[in-house]
Amino acid sequence: MMTGPTVQMLEERLRERLNPSRLEVIDESYQHAGHAGAHPSGVGTHFRVRIASPLFTNCSRVARHRLVYDATQDFIDQGLHALAIEADETSPATSCGTSV
Repeated sequence: MMTGPTVQMLEERLRERLNPSRLEVIDESYQHAGHAGAHPSGVGTHFRVRIASPLFTNCSRVARHRLVYDATQDFIDQGLHALAIEADETSPATSCGTSV
């Protein structure tokens, strides 16, 4: 049986790993019913993540996305099919991926 993440599980993980100042996770799985990667049981497979974190300061867009993907990799391994990521920096950091 396929189990995927919930909004709450993704929020908890992202808060734990990326210490965001702003976080919104939206389950968009219903928009993909019948498409590749969608699961007929309604398991969450497609999510939008809007996140701002001091860890993103001085990071390229690709590096910000990589930090989000790294934090959620085990969910991807469990059936998470797609993450639409909107990632912004919020405050100074010493370098990409580290906080002051």
